[in-house]
Amino acid sequence: MIPERFEPVLDGIRPLADAFADAGHRLYLVGGVVRDLFLSDVEPTDLDFTTDAEPDDIDAVIRGFDGVEAVWTQGKRFGTIGCRIVINGVPVDHEITTHRAEAYSPDSRKPDVVFSSDIEADLSRRDFTVNAMALSLPDATLVDPFDGMSDLLVHKVLRTPLAPEESFGDDPLRMLRAARFLNRYDLTPQAELVTAVEKMAERLSIISAERMRDELCRLVVLEDCSVGLWFLCDTGLAHEFFPELPEMQVEQDPIHRHKDVLAHSIAVVNNTSPELVLRLAALFHDVGKPATRDIGRNGVSFHHHEVVGARMTRKRMKALKFSNEMIDDVSKLVFLHLRFHGYGEDAWTDAAVRRYVRDAGDLLPRLNELTRCDCTTRNQRRAEMLSRRMDRLEERIERLREQEELDSIRPDLDGARVMELLEIEPSRVVGDALDFLLEARLEEGPLGDDEAERRLLAWWAARTQE
Repeated sequence: MIPERFEPVLDGIRPLADAFADAGHRLYLVGGVVRDLFLSDVEPTDLDFTTDAEPDDIDAVIRGFDGVEAVWTQGKRFGTIGCRIVINGVPVDHEITTHRAEAYSPDSRKPDVVFSSDIEADLSRRDFTVNAMALSLPDATLVDPFDGMSDLLVHKVLRTPLAPEESFGDDPLRMLRAARFLNRYDLTPQAELVTAVEKMAERLSIISAERMRDELCRLVVLEDCSVGLWFLCDTGLAHEFFPELPEMQVEQDPIHRHKDVLAHSIAVVNNTSPELVLRLAALFHDVGKPATRDIGRNGVSFHHHEVVGARMTRKRMKALKFSNEMIDDVSKLVFLHLRFHGYGEDAWTDAAVRRYVRDAGDLLPRLNELTRCDCTTRNQRRAEMLSRRMDRLEERIERLREQEELDSIRPDLDGARVMELLEIEPSRVVGDALDFLLEARLEEGPLGDDEAERRLLAWWAARTQE
C-alpha cells in the first residue's frame, strides 16, 4: 500500500510512465525513495528510474515528452539519460537508466556495463536488498524479489541480493556503504556479509579516494554513527583507507585495560552535533595518542598528542582528497582541542582569553563544543566541574566581547599608519611593528590610537638604538 502522502508525486510522474508505455517500454521508480517511502515522510526531489528501453530509446521518449526543461546525456554509454521535468509545477531532476546486469573487472574502478530487459536482473545488481526494490509505473506496484521490505521493517537485517562476494566484487565501495546503512536504518549485518567484508576488505584499493571520502562523510554526520565506525574497524575496512582509526584501539591503562582511545573517540563523535567539520575533528582529535603514548611512574601519558595529531590529520585528509579549507579547519580544531584544559578563573588572564578566541577564530563555537564533548568520564562530579569551567570561560568571552571587538582582534594601527609614523617604506619592519602592536592589544585590550602611536614610537626608538 503506497502511503497517501506520496500520491501527488505518483500523479506527477504517471504521464512520463505513460509516454514510455506508449513507446512499448516499462518504467520503474527505484532507489532510496522507494525504501524511504515506507519509513518516514519524504520530500522527493531527485527521482531515479530504470526501464527496459535502450539509451537511444530513452532519449527519444524524453525529448518528445511535454514539460521537459533539459536533457543531459553524459552517462549515455552507461545507459543513463538525465532530464529535468516539471512535476506539479516544480522542476525535478531525474535519471532514467536502462536495466543493468553489470559487473566490475577485478582490477578496475569502472563497471563493464551489460544492459538487460529484466527488472529483476537489474535489482539483483543493487547493493542491498533494502535498496533492491522498485515501483512499477504507472500502477505503483511494488517489485520486491529479494524481500527487501521484510528485511527493512521486520527482520531488520542488512544483506545483499546476490552472494555478498559477488555484490562486493561488482563494487567494493558497497562494503563501506554497509556501515552507513547499519546505523541509518538500525540493521544487523548478515553473518555471511560480515565474513565477505573481512575477506574482501583489500578490494577497496581499486576505489578512488574521493568515493571513500564521501562515504565516510555520509556516515559520520548521522545522528548516531557508532555502529558504522565500529564496523569499519572490526572488519578491517578502516585499515585500507583510514588506518589511523583502528590504530587508536589501545588501552590507556595496560593493567586495568579500560577506556581505549578508539572507544573514547567514537563516543566523542556521537556527543557532538552532526555537522561535518565538527564530527571529523572529533574523530581525529586523539589520533596522535598512539604515537605519543608513554608509560611512566604516574601512568600513561600522551604528551603533545595534539601537535602530532594535527599533522596526522592533515596527512590523512589530504590523502582522502578533502578540500584545503576543510583540512585547515579540522586540523586546527585537533591542534587546539586541549587548549581549554587547565583553565580556571585565576589561571587565565584576559590576555589568555583573547588569545584563545583569536587562535580559534571562526571555529570558536566548534572548539568549545568539541571541548565539552571530549569529556566522556563516568565520574559525574568531574564532568560537572568541567562543564562549569567551560560555562565560566564562555561567560568571560561574552563579557570581553561586549567591551571590545573580540572577534576581530587586530593592531590598533594599520600598516599605512605605521609607515607614515616611522617614515619607512613597505618592508619586513612593518610586519614587526604590527606584531608588536598586536601583542600589546592581546595583553591589554584596545589601546586607542594615541596610546598605540606613543608605544610604537617608543618601540621604534629602542629598536633603532640597538
